[in-house]
Amino acid sequence: MEDTQKTSYIQTIGRRKEAVAQVRLYANGTGKMTVNGREAKEYFTIETMLQKAMMPFEKIGMANQFDVTVQVKGGGITGQVDSVQLGIARALIKWNISLRTVLKKEGYLSRDARIRERKKYGKKSARRSPQWSKR
Repeated sequence: MEDTQKTSYIQTIGRRKEAVAQVRLYANGTGKMTVNGREAKEYFTIETMLQKAMMPFEKIGMANQFDVTVQVKGGGITGQVDSVQLGIARALIKWNISLRTVLKKEGYLSRDARIRERKKYGKKSARRSPQWSKR
């Protein structure tokens, strides 16, 4: 049997580069965060990365009132952390719309649109041209 607190949640998606994070925010929690079935401290081994993911909670002062489960895939560890942060911020907005001004002011709601540039024909990569020889 699943706990009644765990049945109602808010689900959002955060993206950054190639990373996509599906975030589920459970109200009335204890501050527990799991990423891909593991504890967040195990998944994000660098302490600053874990702090960056939890910044939206710390900014509104409700770090221990929610449980978060995240399914993240693609990209590198930095892109995954940024996508989790965006997903958490979006979930908090769905939970309480009045938090929007605080989170937007801090920049947690803006998606970083920089992505990998595609390779063009006649080039070796996106911009790298074949070596040119004068003779």
